[in-house]
Amino acid sequence: MTQSGWRKPTPALGTADQLARDGEQISIAKTRSVVAAKRVGAHIGLKAADLLLLDTLAAFTQPQDWEEGRRPIVWASNAYLMERTGFSLSTLKRHARRLAEVGVITFRDSPNGKRWGRRDADGVILEAYGFDLAPLSARAAEFEALAADLAAERALCQRLRRQITIARRSIRARLEAVLERQEHMPGLRRLQQAFEALLACLPGPRATADMLQRLANRFADLLSRVEKVFLREAKPVDQSTEMTKEMENMDPREVISGPHIPITKQLHPVIRNSSENEEAAAEPPGPAQPAPVARTASDSGAGEANKPQVGIELGTILQACPEFTSWGRNLGGYIRDWRDFVRVAGELRPMIGISEHAWVAAQEQMGKPAAAAAFALVFEKVHSGEVNSPGGYLRGMVEKAGAGELHLERSFFGRLSEMAA
Repeated sequence: MTQSGWRKPTPALGTADQLARDGEQISIAKTRSVVAAKRVGAHIGLKAADLLLLDTLAAFTQPQDWEEGRRPIVWASNAYLMERTGFSLSTLKRHARRLAEVGVITFRDSPNGKRWGRRDADGVILEAYGFDLAPLSARAAEFEALAADLAAERALCQRLRRQITIARRSIRARLEAVLERQEHMPGLRRLQQAFEALLACLPGPRATADMLQRLANRFADLLSRVEKVFLREAKPVDQSTEMTKEMENMDPREVISGPHIPITKQLHPVIRNSSENEEAAAEPPGPAQPAPVARTASDSGAGEANKPQVGIELGTILQACPEFTSWGRNLGGYIRDWRDFVRVAGELRPMIGISEHAWVAAQEQMGKPAAAAAFALVFEKVHSGEVNSPGGYLRGMVEKAGAGELHLERSFFGRLSEMAA
């Protein structure tokens, strides 16, 4: 390695010289070269001030300097560069040295160490000494590939962070639910300690995809263990008796509540018009006239949770939202009707971070079935990575519903079409 002038040679400067010779054989646009370097600047060790100097040097060059067989050399004086960047002389030298050490520029020194150059009538450089930007041409394709890899890794990291967040919230919600039922259950303390240990391992913003993948796997394993305990504790104590009673009193016109939601008031069944005549004929004659009043009360109490106010069948919603359906069944039973559907939505709500206030507002504005359908859609999009802020997304749907611009049926049919494609 030989260099003219009195600059102390280093391996990095020798590599930059070789890159400059390679870049001379490539024709590439100035903008493409500079943008490629700036996109990966932080990754390769450049700071904001380094990129400012690089921009200033590139602005001194002309498009023909980047053609094959030529070198984009900048011979601007230190005074000019200090005026354009606001650097002191020592700062200017430090940033120029870092650009050379990283391998995006090199120095082409004259015999007397001065920078100078001249062009012909067409603007082509005939002879010049100063900052040589030819390494940028040689490394443009490398920087573009590196930028694509970094973008893919960022997307993967974001997806893994979402998975960790969902698993973390699900574990916390299940542990709290189990604690409410049985505080001193054997093995629960070990699960809590394992959860606290994982929380202590949550990485910072610079965590790599490998680190996040390992942590996501650990959260998934712990969630599986917690789910087993949660499902075991979620079963009612007298499950066989409850099931027997349910089969004995089975009536397709009745709305049966979920197995583990306490009912403080028995709601009257919603009766179809065709059945009203039969019951009226079967009623014994007498002064028992409050029946119509009771039926009206049942309509006002149970109608909101039973009538589908979304313009679409419940089965279609469950088919379009497989994640919601699967989690709902894991909570302890099938989603048999709209009441079960609303109940499951309320139980899954805290697992994706939707506040109680937002949930109540959605039910008041849209009605319980429509709010539950909207929540199922949000839940599905959170698990697929389409939504980062579930609370904000739900509030946006509530605002659209208030303006009459929300069409849930289109969203569900659209998801079914995507699943069938």
